[in-house]
Amino acid sequence: MFPEKVRNVALVGHGGSGKTTLGEALLQVGGAKTRMGSVEQGTTTFDHEPEETGRNISLSLAVATVDWNGTRINIIDTPGSSDFVGDARSGLRAADLALFCVSAVDGVEVQTEQLWRAAAEEGIPRAVVITKLDRERASYERTLNELRDAFGKSIAPIQVPIGEETDLRGLVRVATERAYEYSGEPTGRQTDLPAEVEDRVHAAHTALIETVVETDDEMMEAYFEGREPSREQIVATIHQGILDGEISPVLVTSAEKLIGIDTLFEFIVDYGPNPLERRMPPLTEGETGSASADGPLVAYVFKTISDPFVGRISMFRIFSGTAKADQDLELARGGRVRLHNLFKLQGKEHHDVSELPVGGIGAVAKTEDLRAGDTIRTQGTNVVLAKVQYPRPVSEIAIAPRSHNDEEKLSMALHRIEQEDPTIRVMRRAETGETIMAGLGDSHLDVTLARIQRMFGVEIDSALPSIPYRETITATAEAEGKHKKQTGGRGQFAVAQVRFAPRPRGSGYEFIDSVKGGSIPRGFIPAVDKGVQEALQRGILAGQPVIDISAEVYDGKYHTVDSDEMSFRMAGIQAFRAAAPNLRGVLLEPVMKVVVSVPQDYLGDVMGDINSRRGRVLGMEGDGTLRSVTAEVPMAEMRQYAAELRSLTSGRGTFEVEFDHYEEVPHNEAQQVIAAARKDDD
Repeated sequence: MFPEKVRNVALVGHGGSGKTTLGEALLQVGGAKTRMGSVEQGTTTFDHEPEETGRNISLSLAVATVDWNGTRINIIDTPGSSDFVGDARSGLRAADLALFCVSAVDGVEVQTEQLWRAAAEEGIPRAVVITKLDRERASYERTLNELRDAFGKSIAPIQVPIGEETDLRGLVRVATERAYEYSGEPTGRQTDLPAEVEDRVHAAHTALIETVVETDDEMMEAYFEGREPSREQIVATIHQGILDGEISPVLVTSAEKLIGIDTLFEFIVDYGPNPLERRMPPLTEGETGSASADGPLVAYVFKTISDPFVGRISMFRIFSGTAKADQDLELARGGRVRLHNLFKLQGKEHHDVSELPVGGIGAVAKTEDLRAGDTIRTQGTNVVLAKVQYPRPVSEIAIAPRSHNDEEKLSMALHRIEQEDPTIRVMRRAETGETIMAGLGDSHLDVTLARIQRMFGVEIDSALPSIPYRETITATAEAEGKHKKQTGGRGQFAVAQVRFAPRPRGSGYEFIDSVKGGSIPRGFIPAVDKGVQEALQRGILAGQPVIDISAEVYDGKYHTVDSDEMSFRMAGIQAFRAAAPNLRGVLLEPVMKVVVSVPQDYLGDVMGDINSRRGRVLGMEGDGTLRSVTAEVPMAEMRQYAAELRSLTSGRGTFEVEFDHYEEVPHNEAQQVIAAARKDDD
């Protein structure tokens, strides 16, 4: 297959916009399958994992191939939920064209806008397919206006529907003003232009032709003389506009009625970029280059998955050169890899291939060293493709194996999951002693736990993480720490006089040695420091570590025989315990910086909700139909925010969160935390 005859298309958009159903329609009309699968019945080619068929939504990207009139089209179906946007970002890296599915019922939704920006950053040309035009409350005109409001003048309708809702029966090609009606067959029958859409089609035709002729002076002059550009000129101009990101064509479909599927195929073949036209992703090393069929192999691993039968499967996109079965390659980060059992994926099915050209999307199994984000290349090539940028995790759970015998198995499973899903983070939180799994939302974490249980056979208990509170002091005090013990033979003796003082927030712990005259030998001073730090970890109020404090040892006593490091460590501990009642300790809580993106209509509700969480709104910015609110909110108020924001905004709000600083807990809340801590100690 020549690269010019390959199209890599990613179906992207908000959850529920009909991406998987559209993909199924393409496979059926293109002859890749005889019967269209159903999302509701769990019979689609793309949604094949148990977690997907059980929930009736796409949770991970999937790839399938269909041929249309001699052109091979690789379809990449991506999840639409913000919880699984990592796979959507990965799918964009593998694609040459992003087809944005926008429901004619729900219109432009928040994930549509966010993925639009992600595609622009990746340099991927974009087109829009308005879906579900046969549904109740569907509106082509309303959806088109929303697209223009969100994405500006690049939006260019090249098809107009005939009828809407249950009356949808066909479409009109704007460039030629030819109408096609469908009567249950996948191929439209040309008919006269219906009077009901005549004005709309003429207006869209004029706008499209003016867009085309504005790109060329000769075409412009001919247009003013009454001669419209030829079909070849229109195709070439729109094709170049798509490549440049200046034109985003809008098409119309009903996947369930198979309306517009044949014309969508023709659009992909005629207007869609081929792999040689795809801009090379950003490089972190090597010289900037372009796709080449004859050059050295450069490929990017955009997805890895665990298969219970063949082990790890690594999916990759070839940006230069040709991959061949059993080929020896090198990993850009070091190491070697051999392409045993090179194959293509048709959903979950494997089809062996002997080679894949530039633009090819393939997979290889049993390559445990490969992980998402890797560049694989011909030996001696110095190109390294930049990794896809993923959003940071926003939800956390504390996890532990249900059986102590599974601790090692769980550790291995978490390591594998982190390698396969770049949006999952696993960490050990030393402050609370918990293992924390962080992801993009509650659903993301639930699905990940289900996959771990299914693939690795580990039962896991999960709970909300403990809040890593801290304590600090607000007053200065000094105390004597004395440790004396005599049990026969050599005893233990040490005295340390220590002054404790508060430090600015965020400045940490400081130990000061002000001992004069050798009242404490120099070799024992570090032991006092160690003892103080040990005591700080035990806290004053709620057993939480004390931060932002200085400890100045200024005097003491020792015994030439009975003093040792352990004695002075105990003296340091006793000094802090003695001073603690006079230090006026306060409880601190972690405060997070939160950026919430929501449509304008939900702005007031979101800001009110932030205020109810003891949050402070710091600022607000506008971006298209979205508004971004930046705020500081205590971590204790954010533990289930992903689900609550989704409920508050009908699933249209997203957010990013990161630790910012520690801040004093209000008195009432502090008393509750302290009481709970003391109850646990009892």
